[in-house]
Amino acid sequence: MTQQTYLWNPQPVFSLPVRGSTARLPVKRIFCVGRNYHAHAVEMGRPVDKSTSSPFYFTKANSTLVESGETVPYPTGTNNYHFEMELVVAIGASGFRVSEADAAGMIFGYAAGLDMTRRDLQLVAREAGRPWDLGKDFEKSAVCSEIVPIGDLGVLDSGAISLSVNGETKQSSDLSKLIWNIQEIIADLSRFYHLEPGDLIYTGTPEGVGAVKTGDKIVGTIDKVGEVSLTIGAAE
Repeated sequence: MTQQTYLWNPQPVFSLPVRGSTARLPVKRIFCVGRNYHAHAVEMGRPVDKSTSSPFYFTKANSTLVESGETVPYPTGTNNYHFEMELVVAIGASGFRVSEADAAGMIFGYAAGLDMTRRDLQLVAREAGRPWDLGKDFEKSAVCSEIVPIGDLGVLDSGAISLSVNGETKQSSDLSKLIWNIQEIIADLSRFYHLEPGDLIYTGTPEGVGAVKTGDKIVGTIDKVGEVSLTIGAAE
């Protein structure tokens, strides 16, 4: 049998640590929910009426993943580099067209995440009706803590979520303020994708997003889930 060869090395497996386990969680895809807290939607100038709207999503490549605690360079192409603190849901079972009632069975665990954003590029794309890729899907933009298995946590419907920069609180809210909750997000996303183990869902950020600069230290926390941190290094 001929051994397969490649022109260059295939993409490595991108993964995250799992609390209480020596095995790591391989990350398949990263989905992000846009404008999923009312106050953040208002601060972005795009209020959301749940009765007439549906969730919307953008994606980040799994190669954008960064583990908590790292230092990343200030990204090229932007003068307005923003943090967005988010609850991350890690999918642990395959599912397609899943009901809200069955959504809990899809969850492997949770993490604290940062959706780092080139805000100026995102807003230019938004106003022009173009995709957000340059503003969202770029190297080292998906920061994530260790995965906490669901265990006795169940489906999180409340819990404090906050973020500080250099010790000063910038974001402070509660998971109960999600416009679309975890079950609703999983059920809706599974209408469009066959969800698979290793898929991550960044569930949206509260109000208070803002810019960071070289030397800043970001620390985000979610009750019962844990902490994510990131230091901003010099531009490359």
